[in-house]
Amino acid sequence: MTVLDGAGGSEVSGSIGPGLCVLVGVTHDDDEAVAAKLARKVWNLRIFDDEAGVMNRSAADLGLGVLVISQFTLYGNAAKGRRPSYVDAARPEQAEPLVDAFCAALEADGARVQTGRFRTYMQVSLVNDGPTTLWLEEPARDR
Repeated sequence: MTVLDGAGGSEVSGSIGPGLCVLVGVTHDDDEAVAAKLARKVWNLRIFDDEAGVMNRSAADLGLGVLVISQFTLYGNAAKGRRPSYVDAARPEQAEPLVDAFCAALEADGARVQTGRFRTYMQVSLVNDGPTTLWLEEPARDR
């Protein structure tokens, strides 16, 4: 998995082999505790097969890399009309430190983390090798 920066895709800013590609969106009531909790969850999710073909291993168990991409459009709401609204996405000055906190929490737990660059146009290349794509969010009541 690789992320290239710039409209022309001229510079590699992050690259890993097998592992996780994590798109991170931040909303208004997120904080560092949420970032840390979600990072631990992602790193320890048992979504990789064991010898018996059962999803019983985590990225932590296998020592895999993690490619983290900030993606405010995850909070796009297209319920009305044809133009998504991004009012649920946190402003960059709030979001960037929380994406950094998410990465720091992963690294503190032993992950090898690579990232894209915040507030840039990126081209992300990945091979989706398997059936697992998840949306994880901490509900406000659980914070």
